[in-house]
This record gives sequence, C-alpha cells and structure tokens, in this order.
Amino acid sequence: MSEPADIAAMSFEQALAELEQIVGRLESGQAPLEDSIRMYERGAALKAHCEARLEAARLRVEKIVMGANGGQPSAEPAEFG
Repeated sequence: MSEPADIAAMSFEQALAELEQIVGRLESGQAPLEDSIRMYERGAALKAHCEARLEAARLRVEKIVMGANGGQPSAEPAEFG
C-alpha cells in the first residue's frame, strides 16, 4: 500500500508533528469511533513515512562515515537514539 501523496511530500518533522497531534486526539478518547479509525490509519501511514525518512538518513550517514574512512566501514555503526 502506498502512502497518500500529501504524506509522501512531508518532511520528517512535519509528519512527526502531525503524528503527535493524532496520538493526542486518540488518547483523549473524544473522537467518534469512525473518526478514530481514520486517524489511526493516517497515523500508521505517518509512522511508516517517519521510519522510512529515518532509515534514509541513517544510510546517508553511514555512507558519509564509510567515505571518511577510505571506503572501509568504521568500527562503530552509526546509532540513532
């Protein structure tokens, strides 16, 4: 399943901010069931988008680290907290 075009165009920060809003609304328990389901679905798509953006960033950093070491992987992998 591909993500909606509006989510695909979002930066990591934009997607994370919207995901945080959705979580807050869901945790409040004030939304009707159907709205909650739609928010959950959008939240899942936003989460997947954020994970993909983080993975892309991790790969870029590893490429930079490998380039800085003459093509040899460093002794310590890049870690993101």
